[in-house]
Amino acid sequence: MAPWALLSPGVLVRTGHTVLTWGITLVLFLHDTELRQWEEQGELLLPLTFLLLVLGSLLLYLAVSLMDPGYVNVQPQPQELKEEQTAMVPPAIPLRRCRYCLVLQPLRARHCRECRRCVRRYDHHCPWMENCVGERNHPLFVVYLALQLVVLLWGLYLACLLLVSHLYLVASNTTTWEFISSHRIAYLRQRPSNPFDRGLTRNLAHFFCGWPSGSWETLWAEEEEEGSSPAV
Repeated sequence: MAPWALLSPGVLVRTGHTVLTWGITLVLFLHDTELRQWEEQGELLLPLTFLLLVLGSLLLYLAVSLMDPGYVNVQPQPQELKEEQTAMVPPAIPLRRCRYCLVLQPLRARHCRECRRCVRRYDHHCPWMENCVGERNHPLFVVYLALQLVVLLWGLYLACLLLVSHLYLVASNTTTWEFISSHRIAYLRQRPSNPFDRGLTRNLAHFFCGWPSGSWETLWAEEEEEGSSPAV
């Protein structure tokens, strides 16, 4: 195989899909999501189920994208041609000859300009698959879509939980590490509240715009002085 064949659209699309699929899965397991919490607690059923769904979805994707979708043979055997003609309803309809590849097209077949072949029971050419969806791979394509929907909904649910948790941390001007381990952090364990919390508006302004500016040491010292000053 020529080296430049590795840069063909089909190889690049399938490689990109595989890398994206496992990359998102890895992110969900590395961040503080329910998948990681279940794994750390020894509850492996749901994480393994999610991994099997992702693996099944990827295998179905590769199967649909690599298999023959139902190409019409360029030179059909006489027996095959006879079966196609006799199976037509009504039988008076003649076979069409494709104007691109000059093969006799069975009913419901269509020429795909991307694949440069005629496909039986042509549905569409899927650019994400880099393959046609036709008579042979259409059932697997529908199963792939259903499985992919389950994976995406599950992943979307986990991603939404992750987003909501981080928005809460930003609104309170804290981090995941500080939120979980405040009892073990020297500058937090002696404080009843978060010394860096300046209210929702100022927390959001500082996080997204860097305003008001100032070091964390200054903020901590100001909170320390306010907490130690005697009440009037």
